[in-house]
Amino acid sequence: MIRLLIALLLPWLTFFTIGRPIQGILCLILQLTLIGWIPAAIWAVYMLSQYNTDKKLREAGLGGPTE
Repeated sequence: MIRLLIALLLPWLTFFTIGRPIQGILCLILQLTLIGWIPAAIWAVYMLSQYNTDKKLREAGLGGPTE
């Protein structure tokens, strides 16, 4: 829940919390424009959902990328 709030308010920070710093820097560059804030937030929420799905698959032992 906290990560979702971060994804909406500070999208670039979300990428750093899920271990994707290069995407975080790209998101920060996108977010620096007022128009880019909304796409950055959408991108961060999407990546957060992917991260949660991958985490659940790893916990279930069904594969998925490893960290």
